[in-house]
Amino acid sequence: MEPQAIPVITAAIAANVQIATAESLTAGLIAATLAEVSGASAVLRGGVISYSSEVKASLLGVDQSLLAQAGSVDGEVARQMAVGAQSACGAQLTVSATGVAGPQPHDGKAVGTVFIGWAYKEESGFVAHHFVGDRAKIRKRSTIAAINQLAAILGKASSQ
Repeated sequence: MEPQAIPVITAAIAANVQIATAESLTAGLIAATLAEVSGASAVLRGGVISYSSEVKASLLGVDQSLLAQAGSVDGEVARQMAVGAQSACGAQLTVSATGVAGPQPHDGKAVGTVFIGWAYKEESGFVAHHFVGDRAKIRKRSTIAAINQLAAILGKASSQ
């Protein structure tokens, strides 16, 4: 179990904040990691695995012209995925992951390029990462980065 997942679930329960995910390269690993924590069912609403651009557009509402122009590995795509997961899953706090796990570059982006998107209430954004390693390591590091992003948002929200 990812150690940071426990405080994320604990903080979300304490704040009564519902969580969801929108995942591309992680294909459900973020939600599965959160679900390993006892009590996660109180706050984990679900997730959308949007491996294809068509699913990103149709289920998460990612702008099709953005996907056509920038490709699926893009910070704004990650942000829109997170915002789309809010409405798709009925959650206040969402995180998304899109990137290149390899072994080949994708949409002109190098292996290890990852964008973690987030949305909390009306705010949203993304963080760019570049991870080194094989496919499994990049997917794992992306999952950890997404859970750390959730922790940062929940930590900031609890201090306000």
